[in-house]
Amino acid sequence: RRLSRMATVIQKWWRGYLRRKLFREIVERAYFIKKLNFYNQMAVRIQKTWRGYYVRKYIHNFYALKKYLKVVSLNNELVRSELQEYAEMKENEDKMKDLEKKEKKKKYQARKMHYLLSTEQIPGIYNSPFRKSPDPMELLLRKSKPLAHRKQQVKSPFAYELYDWPTCKKPPAFVTELPLLPTDRQKPQGPFRDPAEVLWQRYKPLEPTLRVAESSNSPPAKAREEWRNPIHDNEFLPFSSYHKNDEKHEPLLRRSGKYGQEAYGTKHFREVYPKKWIADKDFETLFPSIALFEKFGKTYSSTGQIV
Repeated sequence: RRLSRMATVIQKWWRGYLRRKLFREIVERAYFIKKLNFYNQMAVRIQKTWRGYYVRKYIHNFYALKKYLKVVSLNNELVRSELQEYAEMKENEDKMKDLEKKEKKKKYQARKMHYLLSTEQIPGIYNSPFRKSPDPMELLLRKSKPLAHRKQQVKSPFAYELYDWPTCKKPPAFVTELPLLPTDRQKPQGPFRDPAEVLWQRYKPLEPTLRVAESSNSPPAKAREEWRNPIHDNEFLPFSSYHKNDEKHEPLLRRSGKYGQEAYGTKHFREVYPKKWIADKDFETLFPSIALFEKFGKTYSSTGQIV
């Protein structure tokens, strides 16, 4: 019993020691965490204060920004005044152009209607005798000159003939490039071909033959010319001078016999011997169709298969 009691006392003191040691470690850890949190809070406060000071002084300076905005407002006022002057100048120029255009049109009308000018005997429509002073159009008609008559262009009677015929100085103008189709053009509804394909077929380039493409001085052309106009052939003798020649016509052997011309080839193409006929007429080579053969492939057997 005494040993058990001593063991219990030893265990009690040892457990107390371990618990006190663990408690001290927990207290030290909690104290360290508390000091670390306090340090972080103070560091955040210091950084916040320093960053605010730095930003206000070097990045977003209130006084510098105020000064900049003041300069921008002054610059805007100057630009606005210049734009206003430019707009007024353009408006005045447009007005002057309109006035000049109207004045030119008025002068052109005055020159065109110069025949309405008053004469010494008859007053014009703009110079009424019931008015104290003539119309401004009357004064303009007096200052202006009448229009000259335009010479009508007389078309040459050879305008529709072949190009510079017969000199052929200018070559014919063929279409070498296809005109461009509008981009917004839609294909018509229906069985029509593509417009680009139709346009290519219409303006396809000329494909001359070899005879047209080659020169008249080329060797093939000269050879054709010599063959067409020979100088060494015999002269053609007409039929009226046939009796003057000693040559006589020799008839063909298969066309004429001993007793005259044969009928083969002119009246018939097959020899016929009526004396050898057994019946009243010649043997027929065509026969009517056989009824049994006509049913082949159209009837069915008892098993349902095509015969």
